[in-house]
Amino acid sequence: MHNEAICYQILDSPIGQLHIFASDKGLKEVSLNAKSVLNICENEHTHLAVEELKHYFDGQLRVFTVSLDLGHYTPFQQRIWQLLQEIPYGSTVSYRDLSIRYGDIKAIRAVGTANGRNPIPIIVPCHRVIGSDGSLTGYALGLDIKSQLLTLENPQKFGVKQTSLSF
Repeated sequence: MHNEAICYQILDSPIGQLHIFASDKGLKEVSLNAKSVLNICENEHTHLAVEELKHYFDGQLRVFTVSLDLGHYTPFQQRIWQLLQEIPYGSTVSYRDLSIRYGDIKAIRAVGTANGRNPIPIIVPCHRVIGSDGSLTGYALGLDIKSQLLTLENPQKFGVKQTSLSF
């Protein structure tokens, strides 16, 4: 049995230190949680992911092109994550909408579970899925970060408006 080498890089981002893991096939994980890694290295996928994430956080990138390596997940999860990648930058959909796009409105809980297990947040934009009532429900990296990402992508819709106080 072949043990594939996993390379990783760290990116200091506006939301914290991102750990970016990739095989020779593509990106496997983006995490805010440090992990013990035996094969500390860069490869073309970690390098491209770091560059694309920098441009994303600078507001210069709307579509990621880095290759993904998600073949070890279920076909259902892979399909949901593909649908997430089809949600345009600056837009949101509800879990219900995502279930309909999948083709089974009754799969809403399974869709939500797959969304929550996305190993590559930001690049596979699970933060763009919100509650049917517009609420920012569940996000593996935390609701504060979900809010920051949505505000970055669509400040007119999600940004906090400052008001002046007069006394």
